[in-house]
Amino acid sequence: MVNLNEEKRKIDEKVLEQIKEKIESIQYGSVTAVVHEGKIVQLDTNVKIRLV
Repeated sequence: MVNLNEEKRKIDEKVLEQIKEKIESIQYGSVTAVVHEGKIVQLDTNVKIRLV
């Protein structure tokens, strides 16, 4: 396993803002962060639409 230093583990403020925006934009669903070598490289948003 690769030993990542603390500097690599810090999450960029821009990424945190994007995560926040994704979460705030949906009422039901999920936001998934894909991590590669200790960095978030992709955000996936799954939206559920309630028909009731």
